Amino acid sequence: MSDPAAADAISDSAVIDRLIDFLARSPSPWHATANLASQLEAAGYRRLRETDSWQLVPGDKVYVTRNDSSLIALQLPTAPLRALRMVGAHTDSPALRLKPQPAVVNKGWLQLGVQVYGGALLAPWFDRDLGLSGRVHVRRADGRLQGLLINVSQPVAIIPSLAIHLDREANSGRAMNAQTQMAPVFLQGGQAEDVTRLLQQWIAAEHGINDAEIVDFELGFHDVQPPARVGIEGELLASARLDNLLSCFIGLEALIGCDGSQGAVFVANDHEEVGSASACGAQGPFLADVLRRVNAALGEAGDEGFVRLIQRSLMISCDNAHALHPNFADKHDPHHGPAINGGPVIKVNASQRYATNSATAALFHDLCREADVPVQQFVTRADMGCGSTIGPITATELGVPTIDVGVPQWGMHSIRETAGTRDPGYLIRALTAFYNRAVLDPAHDD
Repeated sequence: MSDPAAADAISDSAVIDRLIDFLARSPSPWHATANLASQLEAAGYRRLRETDSWQLVPGDKVYVTRNDSSLIALQLPTAPLRALRMVGAHTDSPALRLKPQPAVVNKGWLQLGVQVYGGALLAPWFDRDLGLSGRVHVRRADGRLQGLLINVSQPVAIIPSLAIHLDREANSGRAMNAQTQMAPVFLQGGQAEDVTRLLQQWIAAEHGINDAEIVDFELGFHDVQPPARVGIEGELLASARLDNLLSCFIGLEALIGCDGSQGAVFVANDHEEVGSASACGAQGPFLADVLRRVNAALGEAGDEGFVRLIQRSLMISCDNAHALHPNFADKHDPHHGPAINGGPVIKVNASQRYATNSATAALFHDLCREADVPVQQFVTRADMGCGSTIGPITATELGVPTIDVGVPQWGMHSIRETAGTRDPGYLIRALTAFYNRAVLDPAHDD
């Protein structure tokens, strides 16, 4: 095709088609991780289990999961491993998770009690068609315990709003009580035992298992409205869980698309939205465990060799950034309002809520220049607080030089978020250039 712009548009459309499919099939962190693993296996990656002894050789492509909700993938170079190009994201999103004993029978309705997972915007959850998804552990007839993924994609619940006639202050910033006002309506005339019965029916329908005794579960509600292109020219993408499945998708696309000449790592941690303090979160030992074992398997056992490897490496933490909102422009610093479809955003915070420093930012600017990708910067207003990412946590736990970047979006932590359809392609190109880059820091012999 002679027109480069037209070729880019076709390429971007194919990327967004794959992204929409991934988002639609990933209503929970466990589903997202399973789908990432399937894509890796289709690309020739071999699964490692943490309980096995690892045998690795240069050129291997491998991945490992923990808790079925976090994943690390590695492309090892054919040459000796000198440095790692790492991209990190997270698989979890704010949500409403079921309580262990969720059934609430109230005024002729069976409702399900929920816990708020992460810093969710609560108002958008009202009046949405809700499905149910997550992980269930069952006991089979032969006594075996088995973990199963469940995705009830049809609308099975709703949280109805109270009519404005009964609450004249509803548009005046009324606070919402998650305990008393946000239990989804599930079944008219239902009883507590109906929850177990329906779960068993869904397990049978999805997995063909009819002897399942429910032992425990981790389930949450999700919006069943599918992802969609929005706008006259399709310049926007609206979907649940863009924060941060968008970065998971982008990081994996870049890893699979890289040339394999360098040591490349993709990390997708769970539990970022609740602080990352878990065995599979960024504050836990998962990444360090995997990298130490890889280093040892390639003949570089010992703390000194590991520290040298980490200090030659770089982590790009990918988590979405706040795009300039046309209705709330005053919420941004006037010189740091990233535009949707304006390219990836470098996120900076002097108090280390982001891990970016001038050295890591300079490298990312250079990557974007090489990939012919526009780049933006974000800093919060000086009179506002700042969120954080896995970047500072990974830098603290591992000691690796780190930068925080992300695709700009609106509506972060809403049940339905909005991003641009050009930005995923931009960041994929920049991260692919990163994975292929021969030298990370000229001061180090890598």
